[in-house]
Amino acid sequence: MKAIRIEQAGGPEVMTWQDISLPAPGPGEVRLRHTAIGLNFIDTYHRSGLYPIAMPSGLGLEAAGVVEAAGEGAALPVGTRVGYCWGPIGAYATHRNIAAANLVTLPDGVSDEMAAAGLLKGCTAEFLIERCARVRPGDIALVPAAAGGVGLLLVQWLKLVGATVIAVAGTAQKLALAAAHGADHGLLDSSDVAAQVRMITAGRGADVVFDGVGKDSWESSLDSLKRRGLMISFGNASGPVSGVDVGILARKGSLFATRPTLFDYYATPEERHVHSTRVLGLMASGGLKLAINQRYKLANAAKAHQDLAARLTTGSTVLIP
Repeated sequence: MKAIRIEQAGGPEVMTWQDISLPAPGPGEVRLRHTAIGLNFIDTYHRSGLYPIAMPSGLGLEAAGVVEAAGEGAALPVGTRVGYCWGPIGAYATHRNIAAANLVTLPDGVSDEMAAAGLLKGCTAEFLIERCARVRPGDIALVPAAAGGVGLLLVQWLKLVGATVIAVAGTAQKLALAAAHGADHGLLDSSDVAAQVRMITAGRGADVVFDGVGKDSWESSLDSLKRRGLMISFGNASGPVSGVDVGILARKGSLFATRPTLFDYYATPEERHVHSTRVLGLMASGGLKLAINQRYKLANAAKAHQDLAARLTTGSTVLIP
């Protein structure tokens, strides 16, 4: 097999393309031949050291592929199409051994690329909206970085729930993309977002903010909320939020704030099966439409990381072995 490996934390230059020997799958494991691999911001956090990991290491938490061999007790037949998005780290590889319990079978209406591009992002949208925020019809939601991979799925899922969506993005073209996926209003992130949210909502503010940007949007997101509104900070695209005085939540209207992760909402095999099945079902039916706007060869994953950090991508990106 061949895989992207890193020996130390750093920029994209620490990523190397290596030949690696792969043993036979152990008990409960299958050998998976990857056909498409998902690119996600969390991959850059692992690479940079923002989220420390043991070294040396692979990268990537999400992929789709075909079972090529099964170890003792693994209940997935050879030839089964499967996907995963909760790791363990090491998806940037042509092949890997992985516990069968970590995999979900892909329905006929979901291609390998769709699964690799949308499973992690779709599951993120699911838990944020349905189980973290518990959005109800008529709620007003603000979505910074609405033209990104998670952002576009958040917009669509929020509309399925019956919410009003205010999208924020860096360019008019990105706002048009968010609008095409259902956003009701669009705001440039170079503007006074909070003031415009107040104008759109007749002074009330948003019920919830789904903020994957981090430090650059923290203040404006808080200022956009209604009294007792909910701030969900789920990503660090611009850097992590740090040095927060919790008293700011009281001063800005007795706000609620949470910093959730996918892994705490998909913590058990039962949770992974139930909720990912719903996500895959929406993808298969067209209820969630994926914008796979970039494809890179897996060997060129460093370039994909550079473009993601430079905000040159929209929608979802896949790496092809």
